Amino acid sequence: MHDLVTEFPTRKGVVRAVNGVSFDVEPGEILAVVGESGSGKSVTSLSIMRLLQDPGHVAGGSITFDGKDLLAATESEMEQIRGAQISMIFQEPMTSLNPVYRVGDQIVEAIRTHSDMSKKDAWARAVEMLRVVGIPSPEERARDFPHQMSGGMRQRVMIAMALSCDPKLLIADEPTTALDVTIQAQILELIYKLRNEFNMAVLLITHDLGVVSEVADRVVVMYCGQVVEEGEKFELFEYPLHPYTLGLLRSIPRLEDEASERLYMIKGSVPNPLDMPSGCPFSDRCERVTERCRRERPELKEVPGTTRRVRCFLYDDEAEVAHAVEATEKAHVVKAKLEAEERERIERARKMSGGAEVTVEIEEEEEVR
Repeated sequence: MHDLVTEFPTRKGVVRAVNGVSFDVEPGEILAVVGESGSGKSVTSLSIMRLLQDPGHVAGGSITFDGKDLLAATESEMEQIRGAQISMIFQEPMTSLNPVYRVGDQIVEAIRTHSDMSKKDAWARAVEMLRVVGIPSPEERARDFPHQMSGGMRQRVMIAMALSCDPKLLIADEPTTALDVTIQAQILELIYKLRNEFNMAVLLITHDLGVVSEVADRVVVMYCGQVVEEGEKFELFEYPLHPYTLGLLRSIPRLEDEASERLYMIKGSVPNPLDMPSGCPFSDRCERVTERCRRERPELKEVPGTTRRVRCFLYDDEAEVAHAVEATEKAHVVKAKLEAEERERIERARKMSGGAEVTVEIEEEEEVR
């Protein structure tokens, strides 16, 4: 995706919900797109799928998938791409599933739309996908209606439907919204597992940085329809570059915080899209704002010496760039140390498991004697 612009004409003017967004998703990668409500995350995903409701439309830029320009594709071509090559898990499974059809029939419809399978084979595939996503007794549950399932089960059905045609790209728009913490963890573990199993790219849209820390490889931070920062997950969490990213991370409650401490809050609110500041959109809320920020709009640039991108004038300063490079290098050292410790932990567990197996075998031999 390059320089994507999506607009919604209104009586009071044109709302530019997505304003020059550019990023790539590599095969087998989980890219998380984060930001407050209204930052343009979901509109970006709907633009990729070409599912914008009128009068919304893509006004500029390009979206390339597997060498094909999706904006130049006809509607019939997009119908073949949706579901088969690019699938999407929508925010609310109760409204995304048809309440008058059994869940198995809905998965069968998705499969037969994109393949020549017989109804019998498609039903077997639907049941198998329900089993893959961890639904117990899938043969029976495939005959249930959506209202007979819990929120977590419905979300798993949506994932089963999205994966039924082995897509190359899965777009998950707030896949854990309205689910309890236990089910959230299960859904995230499932997405991570299926990514590894099918080597598919995942575009994960969320406002929950806890979710991002669990499964993402890279992170794109959006604000007012623009990308304000992009980088590897570990780098971004260890040393955020943009003041907005820092504010989001500081807003997360931590166990070590004093009980009497007030939770940090980014001051102000997201500006009205019809009355945006003339300079940086975050200038009215930023603790490091300068006069230049109020006058000019920064461009998204790569920070010299790193692979990270940030939309902020702070990094026109050589001292800030040097600090960012040093912090990024330290983040990689910490990451390497943690990965080494994790490998050691796994190796110890494997050896202990092997030792337990040997003990069992010896005990069994003694019983036979």
